[in-house]
Amino acid sequence: MSTPFRKELQIAQQAAEAAGKVILQYYEGDYHVAQKSRNNPVTTADFEADTLLKEQLLTPFPEYGWLSEESKDDLARLDQEIIWVVDPIDGTKEVISGIPEFVISIGLVQGDRPVAGVLYNPVKGEMYAGSRGEGAYLNGRKLTVSDTEKLGDATLLVSRTESKNGHVNKFTEYIKAFKPTGSVAYKLALAAAGAGDIFVSVYSKNEWDICAGDLVVHEAGGTMTDIYGNPVTYNNRETKIHDGIIAGNTTIAQQMLELTKVLNGN
Repeated sequence: MSTPFRKELQIAQQAAEAAGKVILQYYEGDYHVAQKSRNNPVTTADFEADTLLKEQLLTPFPEYGWLSEESKDDLARLDQEIIWVVDPIDGTKEVISGIPEFVISIGLVQGDRPVAGVLYNPVKGEMYAGSRGEGAYLNGRKLTVSDTEKLGDATLLVSRTESKNGHVNKFTEYIKAFKPTGSVAYKLALAAAGAGDIFVSVYSKNEWDICAGDLVVHEAGGTMTDIYGNPVTYNNRETKIHDGIIAGNTTIAQQMLELTKVLNGN
């Protein structure tokens, strides 16, 4: 019996590799940078990668919907059972700064939950990929989240911005260490690989930031919820998830959820 979405996963990996070649042509090079909003840059590489991904993912699956950070949103996707949820470059700031902590993020959603996901770091040649019920893998090696059991022994993956602005300082006395890292999706990949115990963010996120990572973390034996413990759904009219997220090792994530409730006075 064939594995559901095996073909989609294979094509998504191929598309990610092709987009990675486009991005590497610009990485640490010269290109146009614009600001979509405050502290939200977009580059020539973002748009070229988006065009390539849309062609390579929709040509073999023209019946699927499309949601991408760099494409105009077509709400016809709301009536489609299966859609691609894509961020051509999650971590544009890192690309601009020459920091190799960004990924191409490709999620496939059926209904309101991801069924396949690819996170590809072209600088490091890291391909994180998985499909529902089939596990998650890094370059063919099966991934598992960390086995840390106590929050006091845990390392939290956090954004450099949230760390710099002090928005995660309230957790300092309860954990072992912070690990400031690049893009949202890349932190999810690292959490799935056990390179940190959990990823915690108090900032809002967009569906394309976390969709593929959600799948990869779950298939690595972990969990991902908002900061109130609610699962995240996808292909919504409003694509922003206003509550932050907690993802990774399920035991540590649960302890962090309980701690967050206490700190918030709930």
